[in-house]
Order: sequence, then structure tokens, then C-alpha cells
Amino acid sequence: MNASTLREAEPADVPDVLRLVRGLAEYERLLDRFTATEADFARVLFGPRPLAHALLAEVAGHPVGVAIWYYMLSTFAARPILFLEDIFVEPPHRGRGIGLAMFRRLARVARDEKCWSMDWSVLNWNQPAIDF
Repeated sequence: MNASTLREAEPADVPDVLRLVRGLAEYERLLDRFTATEADFARVLFGPRPLAHALLAEVAGHPVGVAIWYYMLSTFAARPILFLEDIFVEPPHRGRGIGLAMFRRLARVARDEKCWSMDWSVLNWNQPAIDF
């Protein structure tokens, strides 16, 4: 079993981010709604006003997982909320602790940024994600 590493995505990673998010859309049976392009991800992750962040999981230097998150605001607490929009690990690499490692990394980010909470939701039919 190859160990995984986690790192923040960089502009050169946009093709892999697109590929992994497309894999998530396919898994969620939502490929017909998938319209994002490399240019779209380059803009939202690395443009003049980035709207989101991406964390990549790699095995042997190859990206096999992605987590995309952004900040929302708890107005009552006047503190940020880290919202995990997407997390996806390619099927052959599941069950190796990669998803848990990504969650732990993002929990540390939320703590370090003094977030009010870290939120995530899953589709109601996605039992593996619910169990996770």
C-alpha cells in the first residue's frame, strides 16, 4: 500500500482538480450537470479574487483525491464557517484513510482560522459518505 500525502493545489494542478471533480460528478450521477472547465477552476481557485481552496491527496505523486472548500460567515458569531463543498477519493484508493486525513487537515484549518464550525452535507442516497 502506497502512503498518501496532502498538499494545497497549485495553478498547475487545475487539470487534476477538474478530473477529480468530474469523477465526483460521475459518482453522484450528476455528470449531465457538470459544465466546469479548466478556465473556470483556474479562476475560482487562483484568480484575482479566489472563491475557494483545494486540497489534493497524492499517492506516488499522482493526485487521487480532492477536497474543495470555501468560507461562509456566521453573522451571529461574526466568525467564518469552513464549508466543505466537495471531497472525493478515486475508488481504487478508498479505505486507506485518505478521506479521514483530508477531514483532519481541514479541521485543523478551521481551528487555526477560528471558524465557528466546519460544515459538510451529502446526498441522501450516498450511504458510503453518510457512514463516513
